[in-house]
Amino acid sequence: MTIEFDNNQPIYLQIMNYMKGEIVTGKLKPGDKIPSVRELAAELQINPNTVQRTFQELERETIVETRRGMGRYVTGNEQTILTIKKEMAQDVLDRFIRGMQELGFQSEEILAAVAENIEIRTKP
Repeated sequence: MTIEFDNNQPIYLQIMNYMKGEIVTGKLKPGDKIPSVRELAAELQINPNTVQRTFQELERETIVETRRGMGRYVTGNEQTILTIKKEMAQDVLDRFIRGMQELGFQSEEILAAVAENIEIRTKP
C-alpha cells in the first residue's frame, strides 16, 4: 500500500479514503481480510494509534467488521459498498462542478464539456 500523505488532512482520514477507494474499485473485495494495525502501521511508517483510529472509524461506518480472534474483514454487505461508492462519486462531482463554476462555466457548458469528454474517451 502506497499513500502520499497530504499535510492538510488528518492521516487517518486519508487512509480511510484510500481503503474506501480500494473497496469500491474492487481491489479489496467483500470478505477480504485487511492488514492488522501493526502490519499497516509498519508498512505506512505511522503511529499504530492512527491506524487503530482509522479502523475504528471504518467499523463505525460498517465498512469493515471485526471477527473475534481472526482480524478485520471488508464488509460483505454490497449495499454498504454501493452507498460508499455513491458518496465518493458525489464528492468528486461536487469538487468538479464547483471548480468549473469558479472558472465561470454555466451549467449547460459544464454538461457539454462532460459529454464531449466522455465521447472522446469512449472512441476506439
